[in-house]
Amino acid sequence: MIRPQYHFRPSPNGFYAWDIVKLLRTHAHLVPKAVPLSAIAELDEDWWFGTGAAPTPRALAAHMAQVAAVDRSYPILLDAEGRLMDGMHRVVQALMAGDDTILATQLPQMPAPDYTDVVPADLPHADIETG
Repeated sequence: MIRPQYHFRPSPNGFYAWDIVKLLRTHAHLVPKAVPLSAIAELDEDWWFGTGAAPTPRALAAHMAQVAAVDRSYPILLDAEGRLMDGMHRVVQALMAGDDTILATQLPQMPAPDYTDVVPADLPHADIETG
């Protein structure tokens, strides 16, 4: 079972947030495809700490533990433009393993956010470090 988590994007008054569990259930019919890791722009962006969390060694260790524990048989989730919405720990594991591609499903169109103008910590069980 996946833990409650959200994908955040900045908005004029806070963040837009999408419920990842809801997105995965709604789009379970999508057929996964291999995507080159070189196409994942977020590998070179502040993915985990852009919402205010500090990149402390303890925080990095927590992420590395999650990287080690992921199951890459579950595809990552991309938006309609190919931007990552869920699965950075799986992407990092694939990168560290030397893989060139990762399995991904891609939304045909971007759905409206589930929450608008929110503070990530205000959401129930928000995993504020993932996007």
